[in-house]
Amino acid sequence: MDEIIKAISADGFVSISVITSRELTEHVRKIHGLSRVTTAALGRTLAAAAIIGEWLKKDGASLTIRIDGGGPAGTIIAVSDNEGNVRGFVRNPNAELPLNEKGKLDVGGAVGNAGTLSVIRDFGEKEPYAGSVELVNGEIAEDFTRYFAESEQIPTACALGVLVGSEGSVLAAGGYIVQLLPGAPDGIIDKVEKNVAETGAVTDVLKDHDPETLLDSVMAGFEPRITERRAVEYRCTCSRERFFKAVRSLPKYEIDDMVRVGEPVEVKCQFCDAVYYFEPDEIAG
Repeated sequence: MDEIIKAISADGFVSISVITSRELTEHVRKIHGLSRVTTAALGRTLAAAAIIGEWLKKDGASLTIRIDGGGPAGTIIAVSDNEGNVRGFVRNPNAELPLNEKGKLDVGGAVGNAGTLSVIRDFGEKEPYAGSVELVNGEIAEDFTRYFAESEQIPTACALGVLVGSEGSVLAAGGYIVQLLPGAPDGIIDKVEKNVAETGAVTDVLKDHDPETLLDSVMAGFEPRITERRAVEYRCTCSRERFFKAVRSLPKYEIDDMVRVGEPVEVKCQFCDAVYYFEPDEIAG
């Protein structure tokens, strides 16, 4: 089961959210027909979106992450609700690259680093809150670390990972976001950074252990107390009714053209690949 676990240090100065997301990442790989490298890129983005979206709390609130790095994968979109459930897509799902110099999937090369990471929080009131930063390297975790430092001025460490097997299936996925809270004394960041370095790659931990092991490693010496656990999943909100409204909102000349052609109109959801058909007389009605 995929889940998010939240905890806080005994002194109240460090918070952490850990996610295990193998199942939802494998699901999105299958429905979008992702390559190994785009599976890793979108999987990392979905994990971050789930954690940050779950922070919103307000019912009906949503979070949208957009990564435009200029790489062959194209734009990456991830959307989360306030419970951490996510959906997303990558513009070029079949993009593939050779392994990088470390023998790993070249996520940075696929995403690119000549662009931006944007985070949009929509609480359903007035204008959504939006923040954007230039990408560091397209590896996604480091890019989110910069986002929190520059856009929200919160000292943050972010680690995300997706382990993809030679056959393409997802073996492990997840990550964490750890942040210093107001009033944290000098020296705590050094302890966090030391723990992060000693923990290593998140998939090395998650492939053999549960998320609590990852949490305990990153928070070693801080006596973390778990404050919340929440199951999360890949969840699309599309429906035939929603797409019908979208079709009917098109300019009149486009609707007239659809009716004149006399063939069913096909509409495909970018998030779950569901296909909906609308008959000409239905559109004209």
